[in-house]
Amino acid sequence: MNLQTLLHEYKSPPDIWDEMCDEQHIRQQYSKVFDTLQHLQVTDLQQKDRLAGELFMNQGITFTVYSDNAGIERIFPFDIIPRIITAAEWEHVEKGIRQRLKALNLFLKDIYNKQEILRDGIIPAELIVSCPHYTREVHGIQVPYDIYVHISGIDLIRGEDGTFYILEDNLRTPSGVSYMLENREVTKRIFPDMLAASKVRMVHNYPLLLHQILLSLAPTQISNPTVVLLTPGIYNSAYYEHTFLARQMGVALVEGRDLVIDNHKVFMKTTNGLEQVHVIYRRIDDEFLDPLLFNPQSVLGVPGLISAYRKGNIAIVNALGNGVADDKAVYAYVPAMIKYYLNEETILPNVPTYQMSDPDAREYVFDHIQNMVIKRTNQSGGYGMIMGNKISEEDWSKAKVQVESEARSFIAQPIIKLSTVPCFIDGKLKPRHVDLRPYALCSPNGVQIVPGGLTRVALREGSLVVNSSQGGGSKDTWVID
Repeated sequence: MNLQTLLHEYKSPPDIWDEMCDEQHIRQQYSKVFDTLQHLQVTDLQQKDRLAGELFMNQGITFTVYSDNAGIERIFPFDIIPRIITAAEWEHVEKGIRQRLKALNLFLKDIYNKQEILRDGIIPAELIVSCPHYTREVHGIQVPYDIYVHISGIDLIRGEDGTFYILEDNLRTPSGVSYMLENREVTKRIFPDMLAASKVRMVHNYPLLLHQILLSLAPTQISNPTVVLLTPGIYNSAYYEHTFLARQMGVALVEGRDLVIDNHKVFMKTTNGLEQVHVIYRRIDDEFLDPLLFNPQSVLGVPGLISAYRKGNIAIVNALGNGVADDKAVYAYVPAMIKYYLNEETILPNVPTYQMSDPDAREYVFDHIQNMVIKRTNQSGGYGMIMGNKISEEDWSKAKVQVESEARSFIAQPIIKLSTVPCFIDGKLKPRHVDLRPYALCSPNGVQIVPGGLTRVALREGSLVVNSSQGGGSKDTWVID
């Protein structure tokens, strides 16, 4: 059996946007790839699939599932068939993300300084005050170049008509970029000639771009600023990524115990004594960064770090307090931010969102729960979601009480049938739902977006949950010219 036979047998679900097939005809962007692959037998693809798994295993590309008591380290599942996006589609995505990040940076500057958007009644003040990630301790701190979101992973989905929607904004410590880079390296190994033949845009320069941005943020004009990547340590779910990025950028990977504060400056302990640090790319949440100001029990952070931050002696990437902008309840107001700060119409729309603290919205959601997904406003990884079309009556009765008692902590959205792409599973091509996380880097010179990003795949048949912690995987994402 060859690939042509698999394509003939491929059936995309009805009423769902399949990115490869349009009414069972191969879309042009996929036809070039499958013209190249059509001479392969299924056994060839199975061999490449095994090779990809071995490459991930040998590289130690893992993630951690905290809820799994049997064994928390897992190899990240990878599907060998690339997800393909056209240049025109990508241009639209880029414009939308640039617009969104410009507005979100202006919002963060405003909310930690003059708060004009609250005074003008665009966003309810009580929504911000009640946000657990609104960090009053950093109010008034001036960050370099007024950039708060240096690194973002904006999650997008495609709806039933192919429209791109923003699903959520990841503005604190977005993860997954190492998987994007490793996916491309594995694809180069298993399909060595296909990338160039398909005119796929490259992603390998991401670590270089990131390093240049980090250097540009150094608070003092020195010729060779010191940059470090601050990790919580080996037990963090994204520790592989921390080591990968530090190695690719050629910067020190440090834990909180490796840094000390002296005279409101940050120093790294080295074998040659103390060395001043100018930029910290932190992968630790705000509340653990400085035990003198936040969680006093934290052993992950650096006592006194925020005093150095307030004095302007250290740049921290991403800025502290960003969580207020990716709270899922605040997310609903981003189109209003774009209009308020930029006087523009939103390019990439939000998914319709219902605030469960609004009694009318809550009643509507409860009446239509079969078509809704309820999410915690400050939860990630696919945890804490209530899928209205899956939950039992008994479980819904319990969940309903919790939602009513903690209404501010929940939002609801209609269940959107995510677009599907072909995946090579059990020797066949099968449609699976996907989302997309492009990675954007904000610098004094503007926003740079790596072409493609991380496509996450819901590998379980019919599942709409793409998170790796919930059984999801990923695939290489191609932007083709």
